[in-house]
Parts: sequence; C-alpha cells; structure tokens
Amino acid sequence: MVLVLSSWIFSVHVFVSFLLLISCGITHGTETDILCLKNIKNSIQDPNNYLTSSWNFNNNTEGYICKFNGVECWHPDENRVFNLKLSNMGLKGQFPRGIINCSSLIGLDLSVNDLFGTIPDDISSLLKYVTSLDLSSNAFSGKIPDNLANCTYLNSIKLNQNRLTGQIPLRLGTLPHIKTFDVSENLLTGQIPNFTDGTVTVNYANNPGLCGGSLGVCK
Repeated sequence: MVLVLSSWIFSVHVFVSFLLLISCGITHGTETDILCLKNIKNSIQDPNNYLTSSWNFNNNTEGYICKFNGVECWHPDENRVFNLKLSNMGLKGQFPRGIINCSSLIGLDLSVNDLFGTIPDDISSLLKYVTSLDLSSNAFSGKIPDNLANCTYLNSIKLNQNRLTGQIPLRLGTLPHIKTFDVSENLLTGQIPNFTDGTVTVNYANNPGLCGGSLGVCK
C-alpha cells in the first residue's frame, strides 16, 4: 500500500512538473535537446562505446534521439529529453555542463561511472527542473554546492560513494519536495541539515566527521 501511494505521489509530481514546463513555454521539441546530447557525448570519454555505438546524430527524423542508449523522451516522436539514465557505462570526465541544453529534463542518473572533479557551483542553472539526481559511485570531490538548494523540485539526491568534503549545505534541509538524501561513503564534516519534512530518508553512513541530530551533538 505504501509503495503504491509513493508511486502515485511521484506520478502526480511528474505531472505537475510537466504542467510547469508548459507554463514556461519550453515543452516544444527543440534543437537544443539534440545539442545537449552532442555536448555530453563530446565532453565525456566513452571507453566502452555505449554512447558511440548508439548516439548517431546523422538522422533528421523527429524523435530519433529517443532511441539512444539511456535517453528517455517526453514522447517517442519528439526530440525532447525527459530522463537521462547513463548509469554503469564506464564514462569518464567531469560533470557535463552541456546538459543545460536539455531544458525539459527532470531526471539525471550518472551513477557508477568514473566521473571526477567538482559538482558545478551553478548546478541549479544546469538542472532547473530536475526531480531526481543520482551522482553516486563516482569520484566527485570538493564541496556539495550550496546552490543545489535552489533545485527546488528535487525529491531524490544521491551523492553517496564519492570523495566529497566539507560541510553539507544546511539550506538543503529546506528543499520542499525532498524524500531521499544519501551522502554516505564520503569525507564530509560538520553539522547535518535539519530537514523540515520529518519523513525524509537520509543516509550519512561512513562520514565520521558529521554531527548533529541522530549523529550526536557537534563539538
């Protein structure tokens, strides 16, 4: 029953996000989504040829990018990316800034790859409408950007199993739709956020420098 209810809530949230995109006037199939995927392909190394073998841009058919590995579209006959699932492909490189051109994107999964470097400080401008962000099991380092708190549609954040350092931005606790927050297996320190919604599932495991809440009083 709980699983069914959760699925229903997520579906409603996706539908609301879709209506929001309509109101913002960005729901039409655009060349920018094609440019988005081209930039991602050109900026990331693909040693296992998951993208190279599938992401062929020599096609003028509407919706052709929807058949690419890891690409889900709002409609199969429209070049408008809904979700990117590029998990466990052995991809190498830094966070692909070209993703800003996927202007209707609401889900991004880059987990279980060999991505490194910092998470962009302006991530909210790159992922304006994303509800689910999974960067887990990579080699991202540096701080979790405070700007992530401006991604107000997020309901799931997974940054676990990276090399992130510093304090978790306390403003993340104010995210209005957050349900899952996992930063386990990093090098984080300091006070943990106080999530205003008490039903949030959190995981801070194996960050010995974290404190506050259930982790004990900060010294």
